[in-house]
Amino acid sequence: MSPVLFQAATYLTFAAAASILFSIALSQILMALALAALLFSGAKLRLPPIWLPLGLFLTGTAISLALSPDPAAGLPQIRKFAVFLMLLLMYSAIRDTVTLRRLMLCWAGAATLVALRALVQFQNKLAESRALGQNFYDYYIAERITGFMSHWMTFGGQQMLALLMLGAFLFFAPKIRNYALWLLCGAVLSAALLLGMTRSIWLGVGVGGIYLIWRWKRRLLLALPAVLAVGFFAAPSSVRERSTSILKPRQDVDSNEFRFVLWRAGLRMVEAHPWFGLGPEHVKLQFEDYVAPDTPRPLPSGWYGHMHNIYLHYAAERGLPTMFFLLWLLAKVLWDFLGTIRKLPPGPSDEKFLLHGGVAVVLAIMVAGIFELNLGDSEVLTMFLVTVAAGYSAREAALA
Repeated sequence: MSPVLFQAATYLTFAAAASILFSIALSQILMALALAALLFSGAKLRLPPIWLPLGLFLTGTAISLALSPDPAAGLPQIRKFAVFLMLLLMYSAIRDTVTLRRLMLCWAGAATLVALRALVQFQNKLAESRALGQNFYDYYIAERITGFMSHWMTFGGQQMLALLMLGAFLFFAPKIRNYALWLLCGAVLSAALLLGMTRSIWLGVGVGGIYLIWRWKRRLLLALPAVLAVGFFAAPSSVRERSTSILKPRQDVDSNEFRFVLWRAGLRMVEAHPWFGLGPEHVKLQFEDYVAPDTPRPLPSGWYGHMHNIYLHYAAERGLPTMFFLLWLLAKVLWDFLGTIRKLPPGPSDEKFLLHGGVAVVLAIMVAGIFELNLGDSEVLTMFLVTVAAGYSAREAALA
């Protein structure tokens, strides 16, 4: 093995994982360079022990594509397979928890810079709505803060993962320097996520955060109802309106109504094509053919290009077996990480924070995924794969 090339692969993988918060193009260029350095280094290529459900998920996707009426239309999803190389790169090139700790702190710092940019965007949008004489909530919901990303869902998903890993670091890592600085980063990230007003992200952060607090100091959860109540009444009116829209949505402003139209169509797709689905990218191409006949027209405002639900979308697009392979993968990560946590000695450790953070991230992805196709987003998927690989490296170190 060439130590120089392996070290280059490590640095390039680190840079690819860190830069995803700013630019997917830069991240993927660095991934390609890291892969070349790793291959020429002669180092052993490694995958964490989720390779079987992952391989079956990718195989199911390829079969669905081959059986679809227009395979060429689904090729973007095959090209997206390249994103999964991040799992191989991370698990092969970054093997020590010290480097993984530094990467998570780079995420926290980078995400804070992105959040600060997003807060400036929020202030600009507030000024724009006032200049136009429009109701801020109506103006903002259709065009929210995005940081350096192209969409608020991508921004929110990335910030969610960075915040949960930062929380796990603050709760479970040893020898934390500049604790107040990292707390401040957490506060900035929280503010940006709150003002992002993406409800699925709120739910994901809530579930992941509750898990972390439960494993840290569960008595603090007794104060949660009071904290939420105070936060609700202290929040800006637009945030309160967004919160109540979960149960009392406004027609053609909040997105509740169109999701039910989508999900009914999705169930009809699964019923008609349970084994292999319609084919990658064919949910949006054939959506009109599966809208329930009793659906009022015109359709409610919203984006009908995917199911806004990872489980229903992959079942409709690629078939029930492929969707179950994804569930198997997520469940195995939780099983492996939680099983290892039970074997760790008392006290803080980098292994503990990486494993607890990994559990919180998987739970958040699973919950937010009920309302959004978050794992279909390459930027969010990249961070998810980095987190999973980091958790498995910590598991390997803990069990050594």
